[in-house]
Amino acid sequence: MAFLARMKQGFGSTFSFFTDCWSELKKVKWPTRKEMTSYTLVVLFTVAFVTLYFYVLDLGISELLRLVFQ
Repeated sequence: MAFLARMKQGFGSTFSFFTDCWSELKKVKWPTRKEMTSYTLVVLFTVAFVTLYFYVLDLGISELLRLVFQ
């Protein structure tokens, strides 16, 4: 609720809002390059696996429907 009250104060509070955002961003523990690389690889492999899974599932269902309707 305090966030909404601060946003209603007008343009003067906009500068304060961005100042607060900047101070909060300074507290964030940003990942290192090595961590970011490993996270990216995990995401890419997961997306590839899920894509392959649904591709095979789609082929199986398509083949099953083809057999049922022939």
